[in-house]
Order: sequence, then C-alpha cells, then structure tokens
Amino acid sequence: MTVVLDLLAPDLVAELSRALTAAVGLFVASLAYRGYRRNDAPKMRWLAVGIASLTAGVYAAVTVVDWAGAGDGGVLLVRGLVTVVGLCAVLYALLVE
Repeated sequence: MTVVLDLLAPDLVAELSRALTAAVGLFVASLAYRGYRRNDAPKMRWLAVGIASLTAGVYAAVTVVDWAGAGDGGVLLVRGLVTVVGLCAVLYALLVE
C-alpha cells in the first residue's frame, strides 16, 4: 500500500508530468525541424527552436537550477527567461517572411 502512495506523491506526479510535457514537446519540435529540413523553410527551424525551448528547455533549465540549489526566485527567473526566449522564437517564426 505504501508503494502505491509513494507513486502518487505530489512531487513525483509533478515531475513526471513535466517530463512527459518535455518529451512530447521534443517530439513536436522534431517534426517541425523535419519540416525545415524537407522544405528548407527557416520559419520551421525557428518554430522548432521555440517549441523545444518552451517545453524541454524550460524543463532542463528548471531541473538544473533546482539541482544547483537555487531558491524559488532563481527557478522562477530562469523559467521566465527560457519561456521568453521560446516565445520570441515562435513569434519570429510567425512574422518572418
């Protein structure tokens, strides 16, 4: 019974959820990158960079900063910065001609 309760611990569920989001995001980013390679369309490359940054980039950055022992403020700062970079890449992909 305690094994089941350990698997349902909120921290573990949150970590698995973030990891799944990163994995699915990397899959979508790889599809966008494949579209870039197939059509030689820079928009798709920037879209791939943005999606990867918004999903796996945020996951990796937060994991590293949290592992390094930064406080909640540091984690939120890094998460915000990586998110802004990803959104800028997606915006650039949408606006470039």
